[in-house]
Amino acid sequence: MTNKKNDIFAYIFHLWAFEDYLRAFPQHAESKQELHELNEMMHREGVVEAGHVQLAQIALREMEELHNEQLQTNAIYRAAIIRLQPSLNLFKAKTDRPTMSDVEACLTLVYQTFLLRMQKREITPETAAVEEQAKKILELLSIIYHDHQTAV
Repeated sequence: MTNKKNDIFAYIFHLWAFEDYLRAFPQHAESKQELHELNEMMHREGVVEAGHVQLAQIALREMEELHNEQLQTNAIYRAAIIRLQPSLNLFKAKTDRPTMSDVEACLTLVYQTFLLRMQKREITPETAAVEEQAKKILELLSIIYHDHQTAV
């Protein structure tokens, strides 16, 4: 699995993907040690059918804290979020969780677009453009997170 310290965005993304994989194919939970451990966590934490394990939730909170810090201190980051905000708000309004954070919305948008591609479903040019903006935000946060982790 991806190392959280090196790429927190990929870390969360992979956790979500493995959770969905185990939901779709529970019989494969014993095929690899990391799947077995995640499957046990999902059962212990009551997220077998929906939701995310604490590891993913904690990493998401760390990204949200960093996001809030960057909004206050990083003009380039703030400008990128402002440009993305109308599209994020529209995306959130179409979900069952319209009050989710901007970071979670970016992650969810990128993840759902990934799933659509896996299903070979059409993605509009508008959605692809918003996805690219969201990826840039997440990649920037991931780089900043990595820099903070290596500085500590």
